[in-house]
Amino acid sequence: MSELEFILFDLDNTLYPRDSGLFDHVDHLINRYLEEVIRIPLAEVDLRRRAYLDAHGTTLNGLIAHHNVDPYHYLDYVHDVPLADYLAPDEKLTTLIAELPGDKYIFSNASSGHCQRVLDYLGLSDLFVDVYDINYFNFRPKPELAIYQELLDDIGGTAVNGMMIDDMAVNLEPAAGLGMTTILYGPSLKTPPSLLPKGRSIASLHQLPQLITELMMAP
Repeated sequence: MSELEFILFDLDNTLYPRDSGLFDHVDHLINRYLEEVIRIPLAEVDLRRRAYLDAHGTTLNGLIAHHNVDPYHYLDYVHDVPLADYLAPDEKLTTLIAELPGDKYIFSNASSGHCQRVLDYLGLSDLFVDVYDINYFNFRPKPELAIYQELLDDIGGTAVNGMMIDDMAVNLEPAAGLGMTTILYGPSLKTPPSLLPKGRSIASLHQLPQLITELMMAP
C-alpha cells in the first residue's frame, strides 16, 4: 500500500466497542420481531434465524423470501434502540478519525437510518463522505462480493489503495480478495491466517493511526 485513498469502516461493533451492549439490544429486537410480528414460536426463533442466515445471508433476506416482510419496517423495528443507554461521544475518537488519511466511508449491513443516528450521536457524521448501507445495495449484504465492487465503482476507488475495517473476518475476505488492506477489529475473533497477516488486528480504533503508519512504511 503506497498510498491510502480511502477507508471503509463497518459501523456496529466497530465504531463503538462490542461490549457496549448496543448490538445485543438489536439482536434481542430481531428475536422479538420473529416472535411477535412473524409469529414464530419462541422455541423455534434461534433455529429459524440460523436457517435464514445460512440460506439467505441475513435474517432479513430470509424473512423477505419466506414471509414477504416489508424490509423497511423490519429495519426500523430492530434498530429502535435508545443510543444513550449504550454509547457516549468520544472526542479523542472524533479527532483520530478526522486526522486519518484518505476519504472515509461507512460500509454496513445496518440501515441508513441506524447508521446516521449512531454517527450523529457519536459526533462523527461530518467525517464520512458517504454511508453504504443495506438499503443502498437493495438489501444484499456483506460479504456478497458484487457489492464490494459496486462500492469501489461508485467511489472511483482503487482497491489496492484502500483499507477496510470490520469486526467480522468473513466480511473482510472479499475486500482482501480485491486487493484492499484489511484490519479486523477485535483480536479475540477466530480469523483465517491467510486473511489476517501479522499486525492486522486492533483491539481499539485508537491503535489505528500507528498501524496505518507501519503499513505505509513497510517495504
